[in-house]
Amino acid sequence: MSALKIGIVGLPNVGKSTLFNALTNKSVPAENYPFCTIDPSVGIVPVPDERLERLSDLSRSQKTIPAVVEFVDIAGLVKGASEGEGLGNKFLSHIREVDAIIEVVRIFEDPNVIHVHEKVDPLFDIEIINLELEKAGIKKPTLYVLNMSEAAPKVRPWELDSKVRPLIEVDPVFGTGLDKLITESYKLLDLITFFTTGEKESRAWTTKRGSTAPEAGKAIHSDFQTKFIRVQVVSYSDLTNSGSIAKAREKGWLRTEGKEYVVQDGDVVEFLI
Repeated sequence: MSALKIGIVGLPNVGKSTLFNALTNKSVPAENYPFCTIDPSVGIVPVPDERLERLSDLSRSQKTIPAVVEFVDIAGLVKGASEGEGLGNKFLSHIREVDAIIEVVRIFEDPNVIHVHEKVDPLFDIEIINLELEKAGIKKPTLYVLNMSEAAPKVRPWELDSKVRPLIEVDPVFGTGLDKLITESYKLLDLITFFTTGEKESRAWTTKRGSTAPEAGKAIHSDFQTKFIRVQVVSYSDLTNSGSIAKAREKGWLRTEGKEYVVQDGDVVEFLI
């Protein structure tokens, strides 16, 4: 499948563009005023996975290619956005194009950073954003990101409940929690990673949990679905424990599976057509 596309949304000045910059190291405006981001910026971010590096070392691969997440920085929503307030209609159209949403919620106090409602109230902010998304008929999976700051007091006047989970705390300025945010974003749509490996390259691929071998093969090339014959499979742990594909085959850990086989997270595969 193509890269998972995650839209970063929230009220103005809650730290969306700062988070985007930290995730992608891509320069986008992050000035202290509403609507500084008008057109969405896009950044491609690798999914951290130690298994891929280990496979690449094992195969002495020339290239190492990770799975990726596509982050889209979408300008700040405001109350009434679903009815055209602010730049609402344009923003909401961008949100409809993503697979899932990261909703950034500010929990730090800073008199030098203007809050659009002149107060830091995380639950109130969440209610506004969710209401506007609901009015616009947008119902994709959501990961709540609590934007903290090591340099400013944090506001925690509430008990988090089921309506604001799952959630991740990050400090985009200091980089705290970014790797966890990337991996949790990847998991949000119940995706798994499988691998191909060899001297030319080791690569991580994305598929939905529960995908059969032909369905997973489509991520690599459409022929692996339409012309599927069989697939050779060894689990990541078995391959690394054996030390090579040849030794895994000797031990009987390298299996040949048919079109009904359901690919598991961590499978190392070779498709045969």
